[in-house]
Amino acid sequence: MTRAAQALWFTSAGKCEIRGEPVSDPGPGEVLVRALWSGVSRGTETLVGQGKVPESQHEAMRAPFQRGDFPFPVKYGYLNVGVVEQGPPALLGRTVFCLYPHQTHYVVPEDAVTPVPDAVPPERAVLAGTVETAVNALWDAKPLIGDRIAVVGGGMVGCSVAAVLARFPGVRVQLVDADPARRAVADALGVAFAAPEDATGGLDLVVHASASDAGLATSLGLLRPDGTVVELSWYGSRRVGVPLGEHFHSRRLTIRGSQVGVVARPDRTYAERMALALDLLADPVFDALITGESDFDDLPEVLPKLASGEIPALCHRVRYGRAHDR
Repeated sequence: MTRAAQALWFTSAGKCEIRGEPVSDPGPGEVLVRALWSGVSRGTETLVGQGKVPESQHEAMRAPFQRGDFPFPVKYGYLNVGVVEQGPPALLGRTVFCLYPHQTHYVVPEDAVTPVPDAVPPERAVLAGTVETAVNALWDAKPLIGDRIAVVGGGMVGCSVAAVLARFPGVRVQLVDADPARRAVADALGVAFAAPEDATGGLDLVVHASASDAGLATSLGLLRPDGTVVELSWYGSRRVGVPLGEHFHSRRLTIRGSQVGVVARPDRTYAERMALALDLLADPVFDALITGESDFDDLPEVLPKLASGEIPALCHRVRYGRAHDR
């Protein structure tokens, strides 16, 4: 049996549309998922939607279940929560997270979905992919008890990192962002807030997630000697100016890249990392990262407004039909 699903496709710079997608019954080892919610990863999906993925990164930037090729047309996304309607008994009827684009129904291998713990509401579980990025970044960063840390860039990824760091014992965390509206998010997460010009320096570690030259310069300027910046920003095809004069050499500073495509611990698997991210989402503090919501059918109008900033958002949540069914 083949059913008609609907999916969002990026079709040209600043344009997207909903297209029909045939979905067959699952075969052995597969599941059919009906979407409940998905999340818009604003920074990455804006780069994709504007056709700004560098040619050299086309393969590295592919989402697990992407269809089409960069720049266009392409079906892209990776924050999807749904319920298993067909599959093995252990998963049938379970709410699951999958790194799948915005689509109403889909079939994937059963090992591509992760059950959402009962303590995590499905609508919050859309953050799992971003919290997974935060977990990986902190495995790279290796913060220590008592560290003085800043997260520069209060977007979806930066706030996820700050939320996880707030759990570390004895750690002093400040969220640094040029937008004063991010103070309310920092307060909800239980971390300090500062504008770039007011941030406290002498830090052991800075996690940079603003995707801006100014943010990277601020990050380096906040470090103590032998301090480290963990760079999480994705700049697309844009060249970045890095201030390697000033204090970079005299303070023996380090810039370390971190990217979720590789598990930062050799003793953990992708599945274990994702399961940990979902366990962390039992904490309702993460609800502060959900700043907007719309229906799936409205995505072609909503996404350009998210990209332009007309609709401000950390994570914008997408609602599908019968979204509250478990």
